[in-house]
Amino acid sequence: MAITLFLNKKKPILGRCIDDYSTKMRLRYAPFYHAMDAQKGTTIQLDGKEMIMLSSNDYLGLSFHPKVVEAGRAALLKWGTSTTGARPSNGSRTYHLELEQKIAAFLGREACHIHAAGYLSCLASVAAFAQKGDVILADKNVHSCLWDGIRLSNATVERFSHNNPEDLREVIATANPQAPKMIVIEGVYSMEGHIARLPELAEIAEEHGCFTVLDDAHGFGVLGRQGRGTVDHFGLNDNVDVICGSLSKSLASTGGFVAASSDVIEFLRTHSKQTIFSAAISPTQAACAQASLEIMQSEPQHLEKLWLNTKKYRAILKGLGFDTWDSETPAVPIVLGSKERVYPFWKALLEKGIFTVMATSPAVPAGKDLIRTAVSAMHTDEQLEKIAAAMAYAAKKL
Repeated sequence: MAITLFLNKKKPILGRCIDDYSTKMRLRYAPFYHAMDAQKGTTIQLDGKEMIMLSSNDYLGLSFHPKVVEAGRAALLKWGTSTTGARPSNGSRTYHLELEQKIAAFLGREACHIHAAGYLSCLASVAAFAQKGDVILADKNVHSCLWDGIRLSNATVERFSHNNPEDLREVIATANPQAPKMIVIEGVYSMEGHIARLPELAEIAEEHGCFTVLDDAHGFGVLGRQGRGTVDHFGLNDNVDVICGSLSKSLASTGGFVAASSDVIEFLRTHSKQTIFSAAISPTQAACAQASLEIMQSEPQHLEKLWLNTKKYRAILKGLGFDTWDSETPAVPIVLGSKERVYPFWKALLEKGIFTVMATSPAVPAGKDLIRTAVSAMHTDEQLEKIAAAMAYAAKKL
């Protein structure tokens, strides 16, 4: 103890790490960083116990699709494990260009750039284009990656109420009319399950000459024709400047993308530090994403099953009287209102073999502490029945 106190005084940052209350609570209650022993589809094994995964982002259930697995294997044998370099220097390969062309074409865009993480893509979609003197109008509930992009841009930021075009209109009216403006929103908000009110938001953006960035990580593969996403869902492809997202959800890989006009993407490649100095995605990442993209267009049954399962799951939760925050998508929160209610509920689900994720304030607004769940096309009717029983059991623990 004496040595620890001495180190804390001598190295304040080390002391901060040692004494951090949030870390101590995380280690005590262990809600995060669980490592599964095995997985096959929506069935996992955790600490030797078989469980149902109910918080994955594998919406279309393609992570174990034979074509996706084989595509990754073939790319590994052909290209090796890594390019070991960044795209501007030694890291570009033809498979990067091919995937970018296919994503761009799928989304009705001229060009696309892929990154090694969705976080990088979404951060860069803001930081590369906004600068000091600009005004960014951001939905207050956008993802952390977008907030990091906003912070790095050095632009002035104005928040508007979540998914509220009326508040956006009021906020934008007070902004400097001469300043270049950017609107930052999500297509589907992953904690809430809400779909952006894009028609109204896009109308305001057009009125004020705003550059619009839409993070569609949770809308891609879920909404629109063949899973083209939120913009296609509303038929507003000409009204959104940048669509960014992740390869690690419906595309069953890892990485991210930015899709826009050729001018915008080439500007990104010139000015985005996240793009210039990050290592390129691996052969297997690209191949799995491309195979999944092709399956989305050739096998519609996965998207159909996703929405069928979502309908069944919503009916289960409604029957139990849960607050699902008016979710409209396969990302379905169970709002319980406090960490004191969330934790025992989460533990009860674990006890019954259902793996979910807790989200408490400040990760969500105060009073909206919740269990984050997500439906997959891979969930079977038998699994949904087990989930229903576990939910009923957990409800009794409240």
